[in-house]
Amino acid sequence: MNHRRIPSRRIVVAGAGALALAATATLTLASAHAAPATPTVAKLTSAAATTLASQLKTGTAGAYYDSQAKKLVVNVVSETAAKAVRAKGAEARFVTHTLAQLDSARQTLKSKATIPGTSWGIDPVGNKVVVTADRTVKGAALDRLTEVTKSLGDRVELRHSKGTFTPFIGGGDAIWGSSARCSLGFNVVKDGQPYFLTAGHCGNAVKSWSDKQGGSEIATTEDSKFPGDDYSLAKYTGGGEHPSEVDLYNGSTQKITKAADATVGEKVQRSGSTTQVHDGTVKALNASVNYQEGTVEGLIQTDVCAEPGDSGGALFDGESAIGLTSGGSGDCSAGGETFFQPVPEALKAYGAQIG
Repeated sequence: MNHRRIPSRRIVVAGAGALALAATATLTLASAHAAPATPTVAKLTSAAATTLASQLKTGTAGAYYDSQAKKLVVNVVSETAAKAVRAKGAEARFVTHTLAQLDSARQTLKSKATIPGTSWGIDPVGNKVVVTADRTVKGAALDRLTEVTKSLGDRVELRHSKGTFTPFIGGGDAIWGSSARCSLGFNVVKDGQPYFLTAGHCGNAVKSWSDKQGGSEIATTEDSKFPGDDYSLAKYTGGGEHPSEVDLYNGSTQKITKAADATVGEKVQRSGSTTQVHDGTVKALNASVNYQEGTVEGLIQTDVCAEPGDSGGALFDGESAIGLTSGGSGDCSAGGETFFQPVPEALKAYGAQIG
């Protein structure tokens, strides 16, 4: 399948895949009468840590990647779970709250505090649900949010943001519609035909896409999901090549070979048409954001900055496609929180594959 190269920025390809874990723990015996040594904590890349984390979900209370020590830390509440974690080469960390308790807190927030301008996600480092209220949450709404979070005790922490949670859509150059522009995320193939992924709120706003303002059509939106999710699928209407790479805006590109899930603590990069390339860290998974337009769930929360027009752009880690830029608060001067739609979920929903 040939893909068309779009001028002025690069397009990337996402696909399902996982890296095999290269490092394994070993048991050594000092002598015939010595007790077995404690399994060694493996030194891992973030990709290998993500793979290992997926194998250690049962009976654990979340996990995160320690990028300095290059190890996976897994929260546990029992010695049985701790032994299983150590045997796999990860570090076991005893915590107070189980994932079920934290998820129960999330469900309470959803039923009692779904207020525009708020978000929440499970922070495995703090072993709690972090709730954030933007500057629009005030008065009775803030009182209600405060009451609900206090009722949940130390399972929840309430924070405040100086920005406003909005989808990052705006005007400028990149992929254009008649009323808005966004950033293209990842090229995919569905049923042997070339498509691309971008944000769902972008697909809601634009049906015919161009690679420049007022230019000829290059693709049409086939489907979009927003709110609830935030992904969209557009079908190319012309031929050509679409390279499997991310534009790094410095004259070079990053090759993309697969899609992957994110891990808390993972160092990631984002490429978008407004602010180009910025990096940061994954802070929470399965985050919920209550935009003015509605709630989006299952997002990746990061401290990577973004601005209007960056929507739909690529979140990646090396050769792995991680997410599509959804929205957040702040900008690339003041900072803030940014949320991303996981790429594997969008690929699965559309039956899409690497192009």
